[in-house]
Amino acid sequence: MMKTDADRAWLRYHLALLAVVVVGLVWSGIAPNDRLTWAMEVAPVVIGLALLLPTYRRFTLTPLLYGLIAFHCVILMVGGKYTYAEVPLFNWLRDAFELTRNHYDRVGHFVQGFVPAILVRELLLRTSPLRPGKWLFAIVVCGCLAFSAFYELIEWQAAVALGSGADAFLATQGDVWDTQKDMALALLGSILAQLLLARWHDRQLAALK
Repeated sequence: MMKTDADRAWLRYHLALLAVVVVGLVWSGIAPNDRLTWAMEVAPVVIGLALLLPTYRRFTLTPLLYGLIAFHCVILMVGGKYTYAEVPLFNWLRDAFELTRNHYDRVGHFVQGFVPAILVRELLLRTSPLRPGKWLFAIVVCGCLAFSAFYELIEWQAAVALGSGADAFLATQGDVWDTQKDMALALLGSILAQLLLARWHDRQLAALK
């Protein structure tokens, strides 16, 4: 089938995103702060690649969603490289603004709600009878909150299995309410993603058809 200029442009865009993720994955794996933590943090990136590459032709996602997924991968890979409690830029911010902790972990959990919101929204709109509206909004939020809670259960089991060896993966930094704050940020991210991006997402879904 002959490809149009637009098709070729989108293909170059997708390949550029793939290159960013692959290069980032290699970079993050070179002398990370903690090898076990790196493996656990970048596991979602590897799983995502294993799912998205084979399904690219028969279930191509919107450019917006691919861009968000690549951005989320970068967040995960940076956290894997340095551990979430020791990302250099956020250590500098902590010291410069006299903060109580390195807040990169908070950013990661906000993105954990923001990006999956568009992923869940797209899957529901393309594979279910749901249409844009309040029910879709609510179900997407609930799905993202459920995913965040599931991730916290994974962290709990990592702590049980590894003991103090899981401290870098948990990144609680002494905050007894860290789990609840992480879930609250994911909840906020899922709401803001839909409020800010829903119309843009709908236009791309229409163009995809």
